[in-house]
Amino acid sequence: MASKPQQQQQMSAQQQPNSVPAYETLKLERVREKVLHVELNRPEKRNAMNVAFWREMVECFNMIGQDSECRAVVISGAGKMFTSGIDLMDMGSVFLMSEGDDMARKAWNIHKKIQDYQESFTVLEKCPKPIIVAVHGACIGGGVDLITACDIRYCTQDAWFQVKEVDVGLAADVGTLQRLPRIIGNRSLVNELAFTCRKLMAPEAESCGLVSRVFQDRETMLQSAFDLATEIASKSPIAVQGTKINLVYSRDHSVPESLKYMAAWNMSMLQTEDIIKSAQALMEKKSPKQVVYSQLLSLTINLSQVGSIQGCLSMCKARCPNIPRDSG
Repeated sequence: MASKPQQQQQMSAQQQPNSVPAYETLKLERVREKVLHVELNRPEKRNAMNVAFWREMVECFNMIGQDSECRAVVISGAGKMFTSGIDLMDMGSVFLMSEGDDMARKAWNIHKKIQDYQESFTVLEKCPKPIIVAVHGACIGGGVDLITACDIRYCTQDAWFQVKEVDVGLAADVGTLQRLPRIIGNRSLVNELAFTCRKLMAPEAESCGLVSRVFQDRETMLQSAFDLATEIASKSPIAVQGTKINLVYSRDHSVPESLKYMAAWNMSMLQTEDIIKSAQALMEKKSPKQVVYSQLLSLTINLSQVGSIQGCLSMCKARCPNIPRDSG
């Protein structure tokens, strides 16, 4: 029989309208209004990334993308460090125990598994809600893959980062080699880090642009991350989420292509009531934080569908039926 405190917790969870699902490797909590905290939650294993983690990341952030009660996310790690990277003991069997003897079929299966694991971090970019990651202690291997897919990166002064894959006999294959050069903009430094696996300490991480702020301790960092997420969540979700989607698009496309995409996007989004509310607040000399914006219905971004102007038009028209059908 459950104890009285346990019964109270169970009743509280049942009464909570915005309860969050439970995961094996992640801990979710609604820490502020419209702000979710996702914590890597295997502290006894230094938050090593096992098979369950890769699956749950996709499930978790697909859910967050659909959650109209969430407008910003903070990711952190439980325990003494952010993450020690891939759980080699758990993950090794996934690739070493390929089915059959045919080399081509083994390669085919491994290729599919790699793509699945890549999706575990690409899902962070696909999620239209801004994601702030707060790193303390070590951020090793897969941890660097994870944080490079986030929108804003904070760390503590004792944090360090390591592209570790070469030391375990492989090339990083779930995002670091593709995203890190675009973040820090220093190809020489990226090559040095990837080839040597040397540690990148917090001061250098800030100076090269990997993180935007460094904090004295984890608690101060988390509170600042929650404050930032709260500020972002207070703004128009149409404006914020549209901004993220177009920032991700512009990173991978030319300026002319991105401007065309932006025009196609805003042909519908400029019709939002949020602009009127914001303009009225300015005229009345009110703080932007006093403006209350309506919930935004769930939005799932499929990058393959919106990777073209026509895809953008189709998605915008589907969400804004008042647009003339011949406007594209």
